[in-house]
Amino acid sequence: MRLLDCPVRATADVIDGKWKPMIINSMKAGSLRFGQLLRRIPEASRKVLTEQLKELQKEEIISRVASGRRSERVEYSLTAYGRTLVPVLAAMAEWGQKHEARKEKKSRLEEILVAPR
Repeated sequence: MRLLDCPVRATADVIDGKWKPMIINSMKAGSLRFGQLLRRIPEASRKVLTEQLKELQKEEIISRVASGRRSERVEYSLTAYGRTLVPVLAAMAEWGQKHEARKEKKSRLEEILVAPR
């Protein structure tokens, strides 16, 4: 199988980005304004968050709705299509937690075996 034909790669391409999984996770409870999103992901810079929101919008994972004069109020929310990623990310999070616990257990075991007696 070629890399371009791999369905896992297609999924990874959509969620690839330092903050995209956190953006999607933050929106699963409902719409958020940019400032609210920035407060939920304080480590993200405004620039990178804006770029990743645009990329997710282009993939139709999120929608951007502007209201008011001169689009002064903008809200972002998951599309119906974007909501299909929530269980995918939940499964990845569960696997990641198990993987981190496994690594921690292995690290502690190595410390015990290497420790001077």
